Amino acid sequence: MKKQDVINGYTTITTSNRIEQQLSPSTKSNVNNSPDPVIIAKLYAIKEAIADRVEMHKNIGEQRSQWNNMLLTSINVITLAAATMTAIAATSTVVTGQVFGLKISSTLLYLAATVMLVVMNKLQPSQLAEEQRIAVRLFQNLLNQIDTTLSIGHPVTSDVQEAMDNILALDKAYPLPILGIMLDKFPSSVEPAVWWPQQRRIQVKKINQNINNWNGWNGKLEEEMREIMGILEKKDQEEYIRLGKKALKLNKILAICGPLITGLGAIGSAFVGSWAAVVGIVAGALATIVNTIQHGGQVGMVFEMYRNNAGFFKYMQENIEFNLMEKDVGRRENGEVFELKVALMLGRSLLEVRNLANASSWKGEQLDEFASKLF
Repeated sequence: MKKQDVINGYTTITTSNRIEQQLSPSTKSNVNNSPDPVIIAKLYAIKEAIADRVEMHKNIGEQRSQWNNMLLTSINVITLAAATMTAIAATSTVVTGQVFGLKISSTLLYLAATVMLVVMNKLQPSQLAEEQRIAVRLFQNLLNQIDTTLSIGHPVTSDVQEAMDNILALDKAYPLPILGIMLDKFPSSVEPAVWWPQQRRIQVKKINQNINNWNGWNGKLEEEMREIMGILEKKDQEEYIRLGKKALKLNKILAICGPLITGLGAIGSAFVGSWAAVVGIVAGALATIVNTIQHGGQVGMVFEMYRNNAGFFKYMQENIEFNLMEKDVGRRENGEVFELKVALMLGRSLLEVRNLANASSWKGEQLDEFASKLF
């Protein structure tokens, strides 16, 4: 009986050990491969915050676009009304008291238009609206990146920190408030917009467990990426910096001329005479034209668009440089995936990207082609 118990005991223990040996690897694998629920919860919390920011920036962008339209219409109507009153007062045969009333009314309207133009030129509502539209697009892109990480990736703590850094960098690049932290609408120099964190973290994002030792990278691909980076810096980014400087210069001239002309109109309307009346009437027409060009043409929005485009190409350069500077190819983003992303961001096929890199290495500074086909 004892022998049988021993045998049974031995058999039971042996069987249990075998079962444990068979189940333990899979069980441990599931435990090791399953993402941390706390990290998942944090990423979903970040997603909710980003979705809220998308909605806020969208609503405020629409509001500031309406500001631009309403202020443009109001100032033009006020300016034309003042010019009309000045013309009536100059050609009127009515009694002196009524002419004086027209003069005072036109002067007040010109002064109101001047003050409103100064405020409008300081705030640049069209540029404010463009900032919010850009912020919506960038936050939505960040939201899509987190969705991708949750869907096909294995989220880790660094993913949470990276998402947080990106949100804070975007908040700083495109602030919601106007007072205090509003972006300078007339900077002394034109610099590309920067909406990504400057201290970037290296993350290992493997595509699968059977990945080769080179992680999709080779010497030819590295050389192609260096050539693309050079084209982006010397051609695309430089071109949009140049256009941004022109737009900024035009905006500065119009921002000064508008209030100056309405101020002259106020002086001319106050002293209605042969030449003073001409100044008052012509100033109204000129001020309306200048205001329509600046705010109807949304010159501030155009400047912000150019600045953001330059920032887009700077972001691509830094992204390429960030990967190439990492000597351990296993810690880089997969080379094939990275090349595909670069091609899509430039609006080109993979073959076109390779041909462009080859043409750049052959022609050098004489290459006339831009890297991007999107804008």
